[in-house]
Amino acid sequence: MQIREAAADDWPHIWPFWHRIVAAAETYAWDPGTSEEAARALWMNPAKRVYVAEDDTGAVVGSAYLTPNYGGPAAHIANAGFMVDPDQGGRGIGRALAQHILTEAKRHGYRGMVFNAVVETNPAVGLWKSLGFTVLGTVPEAYDHPRYGPVGLHVMYKAL
Repeated sequence: MQIREAAADDWPHIWPFWHRIVAAAETYAWDPGTSEEAARALWMNPAKRVYVAEDDTGAVVGSAYLTPNYGGPAAHIANAGFMVDPDQGGRGIGRALAQHILTEAKRHGYRGMVFNAVVETNPAVGLWKSLGFTVLGTVPEAYDHPRYGPVGLHVMYKAL
């Protein structure tokens, strides 16, 4: 697997799994009906450093972004988003993307990373904890999960 900075022509390869993940409404607090144009503006925003993971055939199997979570005197705290093609799960792509993003965040001078709204039932919570993130708090019943009903949203943090 190779992880590299995304180019504009990577979007058509990201969109199918981005749409599938967001439309499922199980892990992201984004509108499940987000249009492709709005999704592209959200994910490929010029304020973000966007990366893709490619498998051995060169197919894009995941993507992640790195961006400041805050501005001004708090701009040294990063935020990130991750998407792995659901058909490629269990291959370590999410972990590889996470490790890459954490390395990139340090390299770009960030001193910490925060996730603002991690759905507590998201299987990635275990990954984040294994990488040293802690749950700072949980907003109870903040997310209407399609299978579990109202569940909490974690705020997670890791010093870099």
